[in-house]
Amino acid sequence: MDDKRSTTKKQKSQSPEFITLDDAAEMKSGTRVTFVPGVQALYAEALKNICYVKKIPLVRVLHPLMGVDKETGEDRQTQLYDLTCQTSLPTMLHDDERPRNVWIEQLALAEQIGDVDSPALIPDNFELRVEMFGLCAVVLAEDGLVWNIRILNDNPLGRKYGYSEEASSNAPAKVAEVINLIDSRLEAQKKLGSPYLVGNTLTAVDIYWATLSMSTLPTSPEIMPRTQQNKGMLMWFEGNSKIPEIAEVLTKRIEDHQRYILTTYCETPAVLGGDPL
Repeated sequence: MDDKRSTTKKQKSQSPEFITLDDAAEMKSGTRVTFVPGVQALYAEALKNICYVKKIPLVRVLHPLMGVDKETGEDRQTQLYDLTCQTSLPTMLHDDERPRNVWIEQLALAEQIGDVDSPALIPDNFELRVEMFGLCAVVLAEDGLVWNIRILNDNPLGRKYGYSEEASSNAPAKVAEVINLIDSRLEAQKKLGSPYLVGNTLTAVDIYWATLSMSTLPTSPEIMPRTQQNKGMLMWFEGNSKIPEIAEVLTKRIEDHQRYILTTYCETPAVLGGDPL
């Protein structure tokens, strides 16, 4: 048993392999997802957790960074744009099908190709499905939690998502409203005897929320390891958690749900690659 545990720990500590976008595009089988090594980019990490729950083996692909290559003078994301007509992270490729770049399409694909013994993350019941996708939208879609987190600061990512002084000043209240909505939902669900956001079983919104809530509620290194590449992002998340409007609504209930979902259903500590601190 000790040898088995030692082997498992060693395997988890090893840095995952990443292939190039060229190699990923040439593959005709397998599921490939783009990542930045060492960085828990929120949507990429959420998709990774979705695929982990669905028991989908992933090939990790190097996502080209924003900006211009100093040697060639070319946009580093040109190839990605030519392949997918967009540049956002993550891109999901499966077999020889078209790329998926939007979270709702990625979720639908994961549900379709996941292991038959994995949990169903999209409810069969249409009433519950409406509830789940509605909650997902206020977390993942335009003008939702992550969208407003991104426009808090004036930087290339913020400007990509419509940063302005007015939008930035309104963002904390919108983020707080989403968190308060989730907290109220968890309170109501607890009264019904459920630890989940929708119904009595795990759904995609639990995974999406637990992962993306790290943008306002940082986790311990036992859940999210520290790397050379993500230390700046983690400082940013820590700063978000101290914005008065946001700090006021970060309840223990929110924290408990995040930890429960991440440690019970997702791979923890997260495997990021990059350079550990």
